[in-house]
Order: sequence, then C-alpha cells, then structure tokens
Amino acid sequence: MKATDAVLTPIHKEGHIFVAIFFVISMVLFFVWEPLGWVGLLLSAWCLYFFRDPERFIPDDEAVLVSPADGTVCAIVQAIPPAELDMGNAPRTRISIFLSVFNVHVNRLPAAGVITKTAYVPGKYLNAAATEASEENERQLIRMTTVDGNDIAFAQVAGLVARRILCDLETGQAVERGARFGLIRFGSRTDIYLDDKQVAAVKVGQTMIGGETIIAR
Repeated sequence: MKATDAVLTPIHKEGHIFVAIFFVISMVLFFVWEPLGWVGLLLSAWCLYFFRDPERFIPDDEAVLVSPADGTVCAIVQAIPPAELDMGNAPRTRISIFLSVFNVHVNRLPAAGVITKTAYVPGKYLNAAATEASEENERQLIRMTTVDGNDIAFAQVAGLVARRILCDLETGQAVERGARFGLIRFGSRTDIYLDDKQVAAVKVGQTMIGGETIIAR
C-alpha cells in the first residue's frame, strides 16, 4: 500500500469530530502566528491518518483466526483468561499485539461465531507494551464461540495515551470473521486467548494487519 493510499482511505466515524477540532484550531493559530498554523495543519493531517479505516482482504478459511488488530506481536505467553469471562483457571496461549499511534486502530473480529459474554474493566493506563497491562489496564473483554465450536476470548486494552475504548459487540450477537467491532485511541494493546485446539501462527516481533494476517490455526 502506498502512503498516499493510506492517507486517502475513509476514516472511522469516531474521528470526524477530532479532525474537525484540529482543523478549526489550526485556522485560529494562523491568525495568531502563521508558523503555529502550519504546525496545527500537520497535527490535523496526523489525526486524519490515525483514524483511517482501510478495507481488508479477509482469508476465506474457517479453520484460521485473523489478527484482531494492526500492530506488532509483543508477547506470546501462557496465561489464565480474564476471570470476568468465566473461562476457568487453565492457562491458554495469549497473543498480545501492541498498537503504536501510527497503526490503524480499528479492531476486527478474529473469527465468525457468536459473542457469549462481554465485560468492561476499569483500570490503569500503563504502557500497553508492558506485560502487566493485560491485567492492570482499563480493558474491554469479549468471549465468543466460533462457528467450529472453539471457545476464544479477546480484549481491547487501553495504553499510556489511550483514554477511550469503543466496542460495538453485545452478548448473543452473531458476527463474521474480519468485521469491524471497535476502536481504541490513541496507542493501545489487543490480546487474544486461544482455544486449546488452536496453535499460534505468528512470532514475537511480527507485524500484524488486522482482519488479514492469520494469527492462529
């Protein structure tokens, strides 16, 4: 993808008000001092870039899970699923993806299936790349049963700068793999807990493309 393509892609509806505010402030700064106005326009362009919402090519294979977010795999560990989701105390493979302020922040569903439980947990705003962020930061938790009967979970985790998590999912909702389900701003983390019959297909340090990269099989 070319840089110009990324800038010209549609933006998420959540970003409309922010882009407008940045642009109005930029116009005011031009009247105050022209160099400040140009700085404001650069920040407006970054805001537009941050909220971009590109289309994705979803793999046509029900046996795979796709990445729920853009970013970099920062950890693959054995971890007990969040207690709020009632998934038991047996450790599962947890893949964590760190999203910088330059990544697309629209989250996508890893599989098709039915949402069985959601839970919001208030918390801290530690660096999202830190291991303890999964248990201590503000987070939105989602549990689902996939079309092939696997029980998985994923989480939107706020980061050092992020202060708002958006999630459109409800218990009992039927969903499709790769569909948009929410957004985190500005810089964050997304975790996914695999079923014991699934195997991670990525490595730490690998770059993820939400909705496209196969994260597990």
